[in-house]
Amino acid sequence: MGQPGLSRTGLWLSRAMSRCILEPRPPGKRWLVVGLGNPGMPGTRHSVGMAVLGQLARRLGVAESWARDRRCAADLALASLGDAQLVLLRPRRLMNVNGRSVARAAELFGLTAEEVYLVHDELDKPLGKLALKLGGSARGHNGVRSCISCLNSNAMPRLRVGIGRPTHLDEVQAHVLGRFSPAEQELLPPLLERAADLLLDHIRERSQGPSLGP
Repeated sequence: MGQPGLSRTGLWLSRAMSRCILEPRPPGKRWLVVGLGNPGMPGTRHSVGMAVLGQLARRLGVAESWARDRRCAADLALASLGDAQLVLLRPRRLMNVNGRSVARAAELFGLTAEEVYLVHDELDKPLGKLALKLGGSARGHNGVRSCISCLNSNAMPRLRVGIGRPTHLDEVQAHVLGRFSPAEQELLPPLLERAADLLLDHIRERSQGPSLGP
């Protein structure tokens, strides 16, 4: 027997999504924020984007509102930020095909690529470093590459969360899929806070006008 609370949450979110999809909205007032990663692998470097989404959900008061949406194979939570609405998404597909979930959600909510934020790990930045990138190539990231392919656009703003690159090329896969070390874990809470701040500040600024400026 399923958990009643989860069922009610799922039903509420389904109804809320239906209303959001059907109701007209002013341009630029709804944003999809995606944490790229591998489902079932929390605490790994490759899923740090999902950790940022978890922090964002806590900041917005919707940490208990995640619900599975089978249409886009993802967990979703809806949140308000001033007059804007945020759709938080954690794909339930593997990283290399995350783009299918992202594109389907963008279609359901009537969003363009410019209205989709991707949050993901970045090998070429040390742990603790953040960078907001406004579109461009995937830079070797398979999850971003999948999103570009499925959305048929590379215009998505991206928050790149540094995880550092190992010295030897043959260590990259183990490094990316591995869990943060105890020393690294001590750096994560303030990093996740700063990542949430950066995202929210950027979304607030864009919600006030049509510009995509940083």
